[in-house]
Amino acid sequence: MTQVVLEARGIVKRFGALTALGGVSFDLRAGEVHALCGENGAGKSTLIKLLAGVHPHGSYEGEILIDGRPIAFRSTRDAERAGVAIIHQELALFPEMSVAENLFLGALPCRRGRIDWDRVYAQATATLADCGIALDPAKRVGDLGVGQRQLVEIARAVARRPRVLVLDEPTAALARHEIDALLELVRALRARGVACVFISHKLDEVFAIADRITVLRDGSAQGTLAAPATDAGEVIRRMVGRQIGDYYPRRQAEPGRTLLAVRGLCVAPPKASGVQLQRLSFEARAGEVLGIGGLMGAGRSELLMHLLGLWGTRSAGEVELDGEQLHVRSPREALARGLALVTEDRKRYGLVLEQGVAFNVSLASLRALRRGPLVDRDDEVRRVQAVVNDLHIKARDLEQPAGTLSGGNQQKVVLAKVLLTKPKVLLLDEPTRGIDVGAKLEVYELINRLTAAGQAIVLVSSELGELMGMSDRIVMLCEGRVGGVFDRAEATQERLLAAAMGRLGRAA
Repeated sequence: MTQVVLEARGIVKRFGALTALGGVSFDLRAGEVHALCGENGAGKSTLIKLLAGVHPHGSYEGEILIDGRPIAFRSTRDAERAGVAIIHQELALFPEMSVAENLFLGALPCRRGRIDWDRVYAQATATLADCGIALDPAKRVGDLGVGQRQLVEIARAVARRPRVLVLDEPTAALARHEIDALLELVRALRARGVACVFISHKLDEVFAIADRITVLRDGSAQGTLAAPATDAGEVIRRMVGRQIGDYYPRRQAEPGRTLLAVRGLCVAPPKASGVQLQRLSFEARAGEVLGIGGLMGAGRSELLMHLLGLWGTRSAGEVELDGEQLHVRSPREALARGLALVTEDRKRYGLVLEQGVAFNVSLASLRALRRGPLVDRDDEVRRVQAVVNDLHIKARDLEQPAGTLSGGNQQKVVLAKVLLTKPKVLLLDEPTRGIDVGAKLEVYELINRLTAAGQAIVLVSSELGELMGMSDRIVMLCEGRVGGVFDRAEATQERLLAAAMGRLGRAA
C-alpha cells in the first residue's frame, strides 16, 4: 500500500458555539490527488487551514500526523518546514514584482550580503521549466493573466519542494486552456510522488484528476470514495444529503409577451481593440430563460454590459424593453426601467465586501426606501429580511460583512440586491461560478420561481450542461456575431460548440 504522508484523526474544531468540524478523519498518500468536496460551509477550508498551520495546534481537538508521527503546527511556517504548502483561492502574489522575485520571496539567494540576481533568475528559469511553464522570469506579475498568475503561485510552492500540496479552488477564474495546463501540472507533480489535496466545485475536474474523493457535509465526513469506482451523482448525494434525479431542475413556463428585443445590434468596443458586436438579434419572453453561450472572447459579457449602459458605443440596431426603446447610459437608468444585471465577478462589481448584508442588499433600492432626504431604516430592514429569508441566505445577522460569507451566500446576496429592484428582465452572467452544488440548485430553483412569476431571464454561462439544462432557447455567439439559435429540444453539445466556432448557423 502506498505510504500515508499526512493524516488527520478525529478533528474537532469549534468557533464559539459553532462546530465547524465534528470529528473528521482524513488521510493523504504519496503520489495521489485526493479531492475534497462539499458545499460552502461544509468544513473544507477549516480542515485545510488546520493541515497548513493557519489554525494552530491547541485550537482544535484530535491530532495531525506526518509519516505516522503526531505533529504540532504552531504556524504556517511550521507546516512549510514539514513540507506542506497551500495555494489559496485568493492569490498572494505581489503584482509590482517580477515572476522571479515572487517565486523566491523570503528566500532570495544572496552573495556577500547582497541579492545574487544572476542566481535568482537562473533558479527561476529552472523552476519554471521544471513545472512546464513558459514564462519570462523577468516579467512583471501584474502584466500576467489570471491563469498565468495561478501557475506562478503553484511554481512558487513547487520551488520549496513540498511533500504535500493543497490547491483550494485553483481553476475558479481560469479559461479552459488554462485549466488544462494546470491539471497537467498537477498530474506531473503526482508522478513525482507529491501528495496533492484538490478542492473544486467542478466535478468534471475532480473526476479528471482525482484518485480518491472525500466528501464533507456540515462539518462531518460522508466517506472517502475511489474516484474510478463512483460517479458525480453519488458525490452530489453525499454533499447535499439527498438524491438528485435531475441536476438541472428546469420547469418550463408558458412564454408570454416579448420583454426584451434586440434587433440588428452593432456595438464598437470602447478601445480600438476588443470584440465588436455585429448584427445581433434575439428576444427574451416573459416566463422564459434565454441562454447565451460562446467561447471566451465571443462577446457574451460585453453584450450584457452594453444593455446596462456600461460598455461600447452603439452604431446600429435597437433594443426594446417591454415594448419601449432602451438605450441607457448607466446601470441606474437600466434599473429604473426594469433591467438588472448579476455580474460574473461578485467580489469586484457585485458587493461591498466590508459592509453588511443589509447594506449590500438595499444598495440598489435606496430611492424606493427613501422617505424625504433619509432612508426609512425600518422599511429597509423589513424588506431586506424578507428577501434574505426567501433566498435562505445564511448569515449571523443583517450586519455581518458580506466578505465573511461563503461564496454561495455572497452570490445570493447579489441576487437579493437585484431582486429587491423588481426587474422585468434579469441578466445573469455566470451566476453559478465558484459556488457549490447545493447553492447552484438553489439558484436554479430561483430561476424557476422567477420565470413562473412572469419574468424573463437572460442566462450567460460557459458551462454547456448548464446552458442546455436551464435554457428554453439558446443563442450561441461567435466573435461578436450570432453563430446559431437553438430550441431546447434541438440543442446538443456538438451543435452548440459548432455554432460557437462558426461552423454551424441558423438565422435568428
